[in-house]
Amino acid sequence: MLKIAVAGATGRMGRAIVQALQASNDEKLVLTAAIHRPDSSLLNADVGEVAGVGKVDVPIVSRIERAEFDVLIDFSPIEPCLRNLRYCVANQKSAVIGTTGFERAQEAEIHAAGTTIPLVFAANMSVGMTLCFHLVQQMAPILAADSDIEIIETHHRHKVDSPSGTAMRLGELIAQSLGRDLDACAVYGRQGISEPRDRDTIGFATVRAGDVVGDHTVLFASEGERIELTHKASSRMTFAKGAVRAAGWLGGQAPGLYDMHDVLGLRDLT
Repeated sequence: MLKIAVAGATGRMGRAIVQALQASNDEKLVLTAAIHRPDSSLLNADVGEVAGVGKVDVPIVSRIERAEFDVLIDFSPIEPCLRNLRYCVANQKSAVIGTTGFERAQEAEIHAAGTTIPLVFAANMSVGMTLCFHLVQQMAPILAADSDIEIIETHHRHKVDSPSGTAMRLGELIAQSLGRDLDACAVYGRQGISEPRDRDTIGFATVRAGDVVGDHTVLFASEGERIELTHKASSRMTFAKGAVRAAGWLGGQAPGLYDMHDVLGLRDLT
């Protein structure tokens, strides 16, 4: 049995993860803890009832120290997520982190944690998006010589990081496959640019509107043709199911920094 804790349990993603856990066919996964911020009006409520799946006898607590678990699934904001990770490191607990928007120093702390505990850290937990990550690494070296590369993403109006962590990961993977430095070649806006597009750049376009869960398109545009690789998420459940799958996969893994490529067995595919 793997005891699972969910951080940010009453948020949109937290509720979806609780739902995914209760619907999972993996009988070894058991929800044992739910954590949310100390000022929440839902503290001590049953997290199953909050998530709409019925009573599960798991009260919502305000501190990770009060939680009993083997694996933490965390999509909470950056600062509480890092505090939770430090607890996991100090107490040898595994973790799945789906939070995005970290700064470089914060990412370095997460990478260091992966030397101590089993840790899945991914910008997007969707199985379909993970396949897109894999595909762009194969496509970019073939198409880049004759193509302009643009990454277009759309999310709901409440999303705070821009571009999205998924868009940035797409850019990182494309740049790595081409031997480029994303910091040097990324273009995040073209206002005031009065010269032709540099083919060696990777462009990003960001849209924030309504309740869009998450749309991402990588555009390879050359003279006479264009290829678009698009992923559209219509429900947060796709991310929640991926996170639950990652938590189950972590059981028995050695300490290390993993991502969804490892969870899905894509790491060694070419």
